[in-house]
Amino acid sequence: MKKWLLLLLVISLARGAQAQAARTLPQLQEYEGQYEYLNRTTLRVAASPRELLLYALIGEARYKLSAIGADIFRNPTNDTVRFQRDARGRVVSYSVHHQTFRLLNRDVVFPARMWVPRLVDAAHPFAYRYTPPPKTTDGLPVGTLPPSGLDPALLAAMTTKIVDGTYPNIHSVLIIKDGRLVFEEYFYEYSRESLHPLRSATKSFVSALTGIAIEQGIIKSVQAPVVPFFPEYTLKNNSATKQQITIENLLTNQSGLDCDIANEHSEGNETTMDYSRDWVKFTLDLPMSEQPGGKGMYCSGNPITVGRIIERQARMPLVDFARKNLFAPLGITKFDWRFRPDSTSAETYCQLSLRPRDMAKFGLLYLNNGQWQGRQVVSAAWVTTSLAKHSVVQNVGYGYLWWLKYLDVNGTRYYGAMAQGNGGQRISVWPQQKLVVVVTGGNYNQQSPSDELIGRYVLAAFNQAPGSAGKKPAR
Repeated sequence: MKKWLLLLLVISLARGAQAQAARTLPQLQEYEGQYEYLNRTTLRVAASPRELLLYALIGEARYKLSAIGADIFRNPTNDTVRFQRDARGRVVSYSVHHQTFRLLNRDVVFPARMWVPRLVDAAHPFAYRYTPPPKTTDGLPVGTLPPSGLDPALLAAMTTKIVDGTYPNIHSVLIIKDGRLVFEEYFYEYSRESLHPLRSATKSFVSALTGIAIEQGIIKSVQAPVVPFFPEYTLKNNSATKQQITIENLLTNQSGLDCDIANEHSEGNETTMDYSRDWVKFTLDLPMSEQPGGKGMYCSGNPITVGRIIERQARMPLVDFARKNLFAPLGITKFDWRFRPDSTSAETYCQLSLRPRDMAKFGLLYLNNGQWQGRQVVSAAWVTTSLAKHSVVQNVGYGYLWWLKYLDVNGTRYYGAMAQGNGGQRISVWPQQKLVVVVTGGNYNQQSPSDELIGRYVLAAFNQAPGSAGKKPAR
């Protein structure tokens, strides 16, 4: 009897191991197609021929689905995703969290370029050759590498490692040195004209628009209390302390509201906010966990609330205000920004999408103290204040919706400011080096190599340059 039970256990374990074994590409392709998704939207499921992995594609973002059994996968947030088949064995739907979503179209084409950084002939290994960025009609000055002080060999090594997969899911790298775009490379299906989602790097644009609104007198001061801007709300957890929250507290992520992405027990859970009817009311309804101006806590509801204040005071949609006062002066004509802070934006996060060259313009604007081609677009005082340290968020210095970061490179510390977002989005400004570096990527909900690329292959060039290097880190 014991031998029989042992045999059954061995067979069961063998079947479990078989179910979890790596699938072949044809097996994975059985799940491909366009499916229903939340809020009457859709997602696509695609099989990567390079990695032999399944991905859920939601907009521009890719989320790995790891096989754990027959027709059973696990997504990056550890949710179980189960696919269902019909009587003929064809995949027809998937379910997650007790919700089932139908397959709408199985004949979806996924181009080969989406899976590889560069299409390379196997008979001819990739060899990087530098090409200066072309001058276009976008108004961005261009130059070449030789007089820039950047190291061509380092940049060639970086590009090669992106192409060979050492640094996966990097979509673009652009470098401005001394006011000119001198390096511009795109990977996978992305190109110069591709709009790229900024995710939380959008917050730094909200900061710029706040400064413009104050300069125009639309908002009186960063010290203005927040709650009076929303007289129609009957707030939960209202208190004298909540009434003290200012616009500045929102910009520095020091609102004191119980909203902290680093705390899973925080009531201001970002996912809960995403599916609420009104993100601003959700945010202002939260209980207070700290004093305003105290502990820095990363909370996406803070800049969303600032954006809504700008709309109300300007009496126009935030996107129109941005188009008139920020994008038009910079010559930014192609963008996508749906600022609707409610459940309909649960999968798009009210994020801005821009071409990387236009992201680089924004970085150059801040490097030049708010000036663009002789015009003061954002006041110099606002730029200085925005890039000054006001708080500490997740152990990193924080300005007005800008991260104040340093990177240590071969014993030298470089100080910069970053607009950054999930997936590896970076608009980084390095004043001492007169440098702007833009990186876009698709490493969503996982560690991104963007900072390593900036440090190891860009800033490292200045370690031996007299007068251009950063400071030695304190011992």
